[in-house]
Amino acid sequence: MKIRILLVIVSLVASVLIGLALASRGGKTTGAGQDDWIVIGLSLDTLKEARWQADREMFVKRAGELGARVRVLAANSDDTVQISDVEKLITNKVDVLVIVPHDGTAMAKGVKMAHEAGIPVIAYDRMIRDSDPDLYVSFDNEHVGELQAKFLLEHLPTPGKGRIVRIYGAKTDNNAALFKRGQDRVLEPLIKSGDIQVLHEDWAEDWKPENAKRIVNAAITANGSRIDAVLASNDGTAGGAIQALSEEGLAGKVLVTGQDAETVALQRIAVGTQAMTIYKPLRTLASGAAELAVQMAGRRVVVAGKSIDNGHGLVPSVLFDVVTVTRDNILDTVVRDGQASYDDVYRGIPDAQRPPRP
Repeated sequence: MKIRILLVIVSLVASVLIGLALASRGGKTTGAGQDDWIVIGLSLDTLKEARWQADREMFVKRAGELGARVRVLAANSDDTVQISDVEKLITNKVDVLVIVPHDGTAMAKGVKMAHEAGIPVIAYDRMIRDSDPDLYVSFDNEHVGELQAKFLLEHLPTPGKGRIVRIYGAKTDNNAALFKRGQDRVLEPLIKSGDIQVLHEDWAEDWKPENAKRIVNAAITANGSRIDAVLASNDGTAGGAIQALSEEGLAGKVLVTGQDAETVALQRIAVGTQAMTIYKPLRTLASGAAELAVQMAGRRVVVAGKSIDNGHGLVPSVLFDVVTVTRDNILDTVVRDGQASYDDVYRGIPDAQRPPRP
């Protein structure tokens, strides 16, 4: 039976608001023997990126602290494999499914199968479309796109005017569409006025850096070096863009955006080849999602602050805020929070050129 979600209008900051109601499910208690532990199924799109390895580790750690075990399967960006993974987790009778879908539409089948087995579903970071997941836990992804576009406009050689290349994410990822929607909200008036010229734009299949590199290579072939900025939707595509720019001697001369605050991106920001990234506090997301999963497995009411349309209906949603990171505030954000270490960020930079160690 599908979990009942109570929606209220609340202001969400760094913590998840969890309603207290309904008794725990019979026979499932925490702190008893391992056989009585709640079991969470975590189906991941991929573990090839450092970001998702970090999510897994933090999610599993927090779930364990709450007396739950996590069974993790990763599909390596293969929809058929991920549906099979979901079937395996259902067969293993997990108490709740947490899914990071490769294809947010294809995974509607997984939600249906889970509900037929009486298992609630949390869509983690990426929305599952055309279905009725019980909860969506992520960041405010349209706001991510807005922040990227605003930063770009403010830091162009002539603020508010310039020639740009746009790299979108994977078409199969609903988040990529949300980032684009946020970017469009900021850019479209200036594109219409002619102040911003989009020289080239395309989607980077599966978010792969090599696909982003090809997009920038095509833009350079058509336009030469007269590019002011690359609006890359995440750090992986930013890395591909910067590789293409480096081959033309343009790295550090063309503004490049990013997202995820990956350590390699922070290193690029420190040396000046990438201008910014968006820090999404993964510890907040992973820990919050683990807490919510335990609550749902215990058949408790979850309080969500928003609801988002996924093409099928409104999905109760918990969204966390994000932070723009530049060379000026790396220490006060990701390093302070332990997302990356000082030594890792400034590796390869002479001591005399590093900021004081915090």
